[in-house]
Amino acid sequence: MKIMLNVLEIALFLGMMSVAVSIGGDITAADSAPREGRMKTERATFAAGCFWGVEAKFRDIEGVLDTQVGYTGGKTDDPTYHDVCTDRTGHAEAVQVTFDPEVVSYDELLKAFWELHDPTQLNRQGPDYGSQYRSVIFFHGPEQEARAKASKKMLEESGRYKKPVTTEIVEAAEFYRAEEYHQQYLEKRGINRCGSH
Repeated sequence: MKIMLNVLEIALFLGMMSVAVSIGGDITAADSAPREGRMKTERATFAAGCFWGVEAKFRDIEGVLDTQVGYTGGKTDDPTYHDVCTDRTGHAEAVQVTFDPEVVSYDELLKAFWELHDPTQLNRQGPDYGSQYRSVIFFHGPEQEARAKASKKMLEESGRYKKPVTTEIVEAAEFYRAEEYHQQYLEKRGINRCGSH
């Protein structure tokens, strides 16, 4: 009975606090928790070869809150891994990254993207070949588009590569989440590099 009364007293107190705030009362420490829960997040989508290794690299970056591997940029609705491997759906193996822009900037994610693969290889990375392994930045909005194009231009002008950078920069299309066994594939198996499928 005493515990029930304490719970009711707490509920009544919290109810009064929210009423006080809504009618212009002082904002107290109790009100700061919901504000912290509304963290601003952004999304970025990259394709750079085998999505297992690409996802693992992005998951290591501080400020990256979540990653998903999947298929995007093609013409087939809701493709399976088998469909994409035929190289006939037009989809790329991609990683969708949810990040906190106050911790890691989109420019820092672009830098990681350029460093984790060879952007001069057309429709392949290492032993993996086919258009599903192409290098693509899928931008979400005009600001990401401008920054992606600027970063590609800077890379091209740096002289780092003798061959042309083949990376496409295209608007993000529908992202189809890959089968569950592909999610965090390397992490689940305790390995740190992506080989051939």
